[in-house]
Amino acid sequence: MMSVHRAQSRYEGGDRAAGIESRHAFSFGSFYDPDNLRFGAILACNEERLAPGAGFDEHPHSHTEIVTWVVEGELTHRDSAGHTRVVRAGDVQHLSAAAGVRHVERNDGDAPLVFLQMWLAPLEAGGEPAYAVVPGIADSTPYALPAAGAMLHVRRLAPGERAAVPDAVRAYVHVVVGEVDLGGERLGPGDSARITGAEGLELRARGPAQVLVWELAG
Repeated sequence: MMSVHRAQSRYEGGDRAAGIESRHAFSFGSFYDPDNLRFGAILACNEERLAPGAGFDEHPHSHTEIVTWVVEGELTHRDSAGHTRVVRAGDVQHLSAAAGVRHVERNDGDAPLVFLQMWLAPLEAGGEPAYAVVPGIADSTPYALPAAGAMLHVRRLAPGERAAVPDAVRAYVHVVVGEVDLGGERLGPGDSARITGAEGLELRARGPAQVLVWELAG
């Protein structure tokens, strides 16, 4: 079964006056939708656009696996566990909040910053916070997130190129750039598909495309 969610149906958040534009694919913050709380382990999928100098001041997280994909620009990360890093386009950042951590996310560069941030529920609560960045992750090397029973696949596709959606209990597909065909549906930037019992599905790019696919064990 596949459910398609269009970009325009996302909740619009952020603070334009502060240079922050947000699009939330799930119930988030002050916006509560009891029918759209999560999909498997995925709790949030937020597209964030930060103007130069804009950002999120220090704030707390706990019991959440936070994975960030930078689309363009540079993201400056600082956290209470002592990690400081500039994360660039094509990098995957993973912050395991565990029992609790505070962090800052900013655009300290001169160009606009766009990133996609996904929150997943851990299989077990607690533990020590952890932080990692995979620079320029390759399409052939998925990022495993065993703490949430999940795996992230990056698909950068040339026009007409095809790529399999992993057979899984659940799969979450998010189009970042371009257009793709999937299961008889055309998906564009910001569109997503939530698939239960994924089997034998594939993406076909209509032009240059960039797609993130979560393979979920439950």
